[in-house]
Amino acid sequence: MCNSSNGNGDQSIPGGDGTKGNDSSSESNKSNNDAASQNSHRKTLDWREFRAALYEKEQVETVGGIGSHNQDGAQLKSKPLGPKWAHPISSPENGCVLVATEKLDGVRTFERTVVLLLRSGTRHPQEGPFGVVINRPLHKRIRHMKPTNLDLQTTFADCSLHFGGPLEASMFLMKTGGEKSQLPGFEEVVPGLCFGARNSLDEAAGLVKKGMLKPQDFKFFVGYAGWQLDQLREEIESDYWYIAACSANLIFGESTNSSSEGLWEEILQLMGGHYSELSRKPKQDM
Repeated sequence: MCNSSNGNGDQSIPGGDGTKGNDSSSESNKSNNDAASQNSHRKTLDWREFRAALYEKEQVETVGGIGSHNQDGAQLKSKPLGPKWAHPISSPENGCVLVATEKLDGVRTFERTVVLLLRSGTRHPQEGPFGVVINRPLHKRIRHMKPTNLDLQTTFADCSLHFGGPLEASMFLMKTGGEKSQLPGFEEVVPGLCFGARNSLDEAAGLVKKGMLKPQDFKFFVGYAGWQLDQLREEIESDYWYIAACSANLIFGESTNSSSEGLWEEILQLMGGHYSELSRKPKQDM
């Protein structure tokens, strides 16, 4: 099912913010401070959160109709976007997740998996999309594998290991967050999360030694998943995968100790509708 390799590429994350002006004197500082506070808050949000909020609003309007009211006469309103969110999207993009459908039940490598797509392959179609499975912890630390690399022996010895996919290569995710979301030498998956491979391990260790990041900000993956572009498209059209956007803290987890094994069910439930129903179905016998 996965047979392509990765390569080099780049990506840009769209975004933006706005400013407000006020010419009055006594309230000018207050308005400017409010605007600065809003702009500062916007910088911590990514465009995916804005899209998710729009999706939530559209769902409310679709279910009840624009301007509709509930039985008590109160106007229906969308809920504020919480720290954990997920919704379906129409086509793969960098940083989206592929959620295995019931058609992959019985396919041991991928049944009930969630694959974070590190690159969608659409910008460099000759390379093909690739990513890592993010809900298969190996319940081992790097030190248990007796690594020969000095950085793995020391700096990252206590980092958790996950099964990333059937193709042979090691990858890692690093939670950068805030002002440090884009670090030179690392590719951003979604705002606040970057990924790297063995050839960038020295740079990653350097960030820890400088105090810019902590070992707890890293997750390491044994293996990865990759496709030819047409191959992944065909699998999606054949209903092997649902495509979703989800919040960064679902992708990485709130801590390195948090379990990701329930992530498949959690994302489907957050997606709602028939996706939520699937999350409660028993595995299909193959």
